[in-house]
Amino acid sequence: MLVLGLESSCDETGVALYDTDAGLLAHHLHTQMAMHAEYGGVVPELASRDHIRRILPLTEACLREAGKTRADIDAIAFTEGPGLAGALLTAAAVANGMGVALGKPVIGVHHLEGHLLSPLLADPAPAFPFVALLVSGGHTQLMAVRGVGDYELLGETLDDAAGEAFDKTAKLLGLGYPGGPALSKLADQGDANRFTLPRPMLHSGDLDFSFAGLKTAVLTLTRKHEPLDEPTRADICAAFQAALVEVLSKKCLAALKQTGLNQLVVAGGVGANRQLREALDTLAARRRFKVYYPPLALCTDNGAMIAFAGAQRLQHLRQAGPFAVRPRWDLASLAKA
Repeated sequence: MLVLGLESSCDETGVALYDTDAGLLAHHLHTQMAMHAEYGGVVPELASRDHIRRILPLTEACLREAGKTRADIDAIAFTEGPGLAGALLTAAAVANGMGVALGKPVIGVHHLEGHLLSPLLADPAPAFPFVALLVSGGHTQLMAVRGVGDYELLGETLDDAAGEAFDKTAKLLGLGYPGGPALSKLADQGDANRFTLPRPMLHSGDLDFSFAGLKTAVLTLTRKHEPLDEPTRADICAAFQAALVEVLSKKCLAALKQTGLNQLVVAGGVGANRQLREALDTLAARRRFKVYYPPLALCTDNGAMIAFAGAQRLQHLRQAGPFAVRPRWDLASLAKA
């Protein structure tokens, strides 16, 4: 079965074709990063207009690459939410329009479920059940995943998510937008031991997170050392990243212990962070559990994860109506598979 996946929840337009027998056939992505950099963050109206310009040409590019036509498509999956309402409407409108025109089923997919299942596109891929660390945009969650649609929330952030903390800290340090990758790159040049930053909720006894205080600690540190020279800026980046990575990795270890599972999946944009991967790989070797990541190209928002998640849900088909979007949508509310 050939599934077309459409993603337009925020600032990246993603389209992909996934075949349940042959796997991922094609995926194309357009990022709006350069456009939004001028404003220091995502401008929803500009994001929506750009999705409209990009989504059909990207669809045609995927079909050409895969050697398929629209008539070959068996189902269409789109990101129903959460996300920016206007941006979500683009994929919803195109998916439902194509569904009517082609007489094919249309499946609304939860954006975070797409991220959650994206490591299943890796080789090797994990098998159910596993613990998942979901670190995507404004979300940082630990989930026990026992099957498609069978998700138990173990812990989540109480304020800023990891990705938000990266971006806001980068802005404090004058690193521009998007800040996360720039902060990580500069951290590689710094000394993480020069400054000591707090590890929020590391010993809280639960699996929740809090990163707003870490960002505030960086603000205090930068004011103390103003004007910042480049080595000091790099050292602060390194100290920040080390603190955040330690909290994430140790909470993952606690989640594995609490659930009794021995597989960890990391998904979402922060899952591409090299230091986080190295820390988890080291823990996995020492504590004898397995850790899986999506391919680097599938860590950020993309159509492949939507096509794949839609394919997994085809046996529980949920026909979507025109313009069906959910800007706010709790992942734990999904019906169990």
